[in-house]
Amino acid sequence: MSERPVDGPDLEDTDAADDAVEVPLLTSPADGTPPVVADPEALAATVAALERGTGPVAIDAERAQGYRYGSDAYLIQLRREGSGTHLVDPRAFLVDGRVDLSVLADPIQEEEWIIHAASQDLPCLAEVQMVPTRLFDTELAGRLLNRRRVGLGALIEEEFGVRLLKEHSAADWSQRPMPQEWLTYAALDVELLVELRDRMASALVESGKEAWAEEEFAVLAAEAGAVRPPRQDPWRRTSGIHSVRTPAGLAVVRELWTVRDGIARSTDKAPGRVLIDVAITELAARPDPGEDDLRRIAGFKRRAAQRYREEWSAALARATSLSRSELPAMHLPSDSPPPPRTWAGRDPAAAARWDRVRPAVLELSEANDVPVENLLTPELLRRLAWQPPQPLDETTVDEVLAGLGARRWQRALVVPVLTPLLDDALTDPEVLEQAAELARRPRRRHRPASS
Repeated sequence: MSERPVDGPDLEDTDAADDAVEVPLLTSPADGTPPVVADPEALAATVAALERGTGPVAIDAERAQGYRYGSDAYLIQLRREGSGTHLVDPRAFLVDGRVDLSVLADPIQEEEWIIHAASQDLPCLAEVQMVPTRLFDTELAGRLLNRRRVGLGALIEEEFGVRLLKEHSAADWSQRPMPQEWLTYAALDVELLVELRDRMASALVESGKEAWAEEEFAVLAAEAGAVRPPRQDPWRRTSGIHSVRTPAGLAVVRELWTVRDGIARSTDKAPGRVLIDVAITELAARPDPGEDDLRRIAGFKRRAAQRYREEWSAALARATSLSRSELPAMHLPSDSPPPPRTWAGRDPAAAARWDRVRPAVLELSEANDVPVENLLTPELLRRLAWQPPQPLDETTVDEVLAGLGARRWQRALVVPVLTPLLDDALTDPEVLEQAAELARRPRRRHRPASS
């Protein structure tokens, strides 16, 4: 899209605004909004319909994040050619605290599942025993194609010239019964997903990026059912914790976060609906927090927080009674490189390497029309530049990046460019120019060999 000239007339001052065509809103599914599948008979009918269908299966899930404690699915939408759209309520099949919808996955297990932003929905689908064998992620496809906007609504608008309803995306999907307008919104999220997949797949082929996408999708599918290890010290992710500058303050965060998490889990509420993060960190940032602070800080005055005043007081008392040896460390040990802005003082050679490889990767991403973070994540590039392998050659660089999780297609592009630039003895301008020229050369037709 061309930008408006700086010196040109404002759009509002011309007749162009009056002539602007509003993108039409897609308000209802072509076949109407289906009823919610919430009993064994309806589920059996859905399974039979999916078995009769053909081709890939569009799948979406609605959660109640911000309302409920976990990230469970409260509605699952499926659509397949010849099968229609199905809205399944997983909570209707809750038995002994567990939902098993493997019967729903069985007839489509060997088919391609189309999911937008799959990394968000795969965990909650796996919780109900729905794990794909093959998938196509339309959001990731949009990133590989370097689309300016990759949200589902934006891609649908770009490809089909219609807008999707989005006002219910942050709704409390645990509400029962679900309003009819919510169900229509949910059905529309998969209405054009199969067709979008077809268009994105064609664009990937035309741009020479089909193999890239295949590898990315294969990794997503392979990891879909994997159990993620618990995060170490999750309380350190409390919003505003950067304002807490002492171990004693961190102890306050830890104790209140732990108590809040227990309350949230037992009441099935999002932690922020029990006590907001900023209340915890505001209290912890004070030099000598006490009962008066619990009464003064706005977050503790909220009705939901006041119900647990005794719990907050007890947590604060425990935190302030800890000995020095019991206080948490200010930072967790990490093997990640320091921020590159500090390298010049710590390791001038590493700083010089960074100054060579960073622009080269940017040029390589532009030449291949792919976002730089999808070509190689900043973390991987920092690790490589901070401590290159020895001996230094394309084989060792490839091995390091593979060990860090870089895909084959990524390594095929970046290794030939980065390897000479990681050499501290590199001073030959001709070699530098050769590496720069290689970075500028598009090489999107690469299809990685199977490993």
